[in-house]
Amino acid sequence: MRRNLGWCAVILLAVAGTALAQVAQTTLTVQTAQHVMVTANDLKWGDPPPVFEKGASFTVVSGDPGKAGIFVVRLKMPAGYRINPHWHPTDEHVTVLSGTFALGMGDKFDVASLKELPVGGYGLLPAQMRHYAMAKTEAIVQVHGMGPFTLTYVNPADDPSRRTATK
Repeated sequence: MRRNLGWCAVILLAVAGTALAQVAQTTLTVQTAQHVMVTANDLKWGDPPPVFEKGASFTVVSGDPGKAGIFVVRLKMPAGYRINPHWHPTDEHVTVLSGTFALGMGDKFDVASLKELPVGGYGLLPAQMRHYAMAKTEAIVQVHGMGPFTLTYVNPADDPSRRTATK
């Protein structure tokens, strides 16, 4: 009986040790696969993707929002810049870096229901949640999530990329 318990303990330790080694290796690989450190001056700003209205600036901090995997982007908007009701297939994490940015939930843009987020404010918008946004002042937000990034407007007529394509 003791011999059987001893062998069971040895086998259990071997299996657990192998599993822990695999987890540690996977964690190490994930943590060291893409080391990124940038300053604000390192970022190259340009036009946002066509699904955003003109007037904003956009930069990729890390990752590739067009591919599977984690990405971090920033959007710089003038005061009054609006993003009409839309949704994403994955969670969207928004952090306000400068200015005041406001978020609202639902299928219709309702200024009265916007929640203002000052510098340091954060919003988690779960996958499929209909939401909209507005820069109350000039603002910069940082968005991170899992790609590929897609934005689907509740009303297809609100999609600037479709308006441009049909002209």
